[in-house]
Amino acid sequence: MEIFSNMPLMIALFAILFAQFVKIPIHYAVTRELKWGLFTSTGGMPSSHSAAVTSLTTAVGIEHGADSTIFAVATMFAVITMYDATGVRFQAGQHALTINKLRRDLHLFMNETRNWNHKKEEEKIKELKTLLGHKPSEVFMGALTGIALAFAVYGLI
Repeated sequence: MEIFSNMPLMIALFAILFAQFVKIPIHYAVTRELKWGLFTSTGGMPSSHSAAVTSLTTAVGIEHGADSTIFAVATMFAVITMYDATGVRFQAGQHALTINKLRRDLHLFMNETRNWNHKKEEEKIKELKTLLGHKPSEVFMGALTGIALAFAVYGLI
């Protein structure tokens, strides 16, 4: 299984798992609330997307050099991914907040006019997920996490 000897890929996968796991103690330190669901959720500090793409890019740079074509491809992939995490995905989360408020207002109206509480749960609209993207600080910290992990792994081997 040659794929398991692909160090940049293994580091990127580890960076995702590490960033997802570290969200739990970071959230606990800030809120004193233990949320294990953060391990499988999107958004939050640090960005696992940023950790993955920067660890991949750093590992490719270490193995193939900063002047290689594959490093250029990985770098552009990382930049686009991080831009999307702070831009489009973050804005989608903001839109979901507004839509959820509209839904709650509609729900209140429906309660008063059509006996909403007697409807089955599957007939109700499920709330949209609002934590889709990242704040720039979350992307930055994810990027630093990925770079540090790649250098740490290559420093150990």
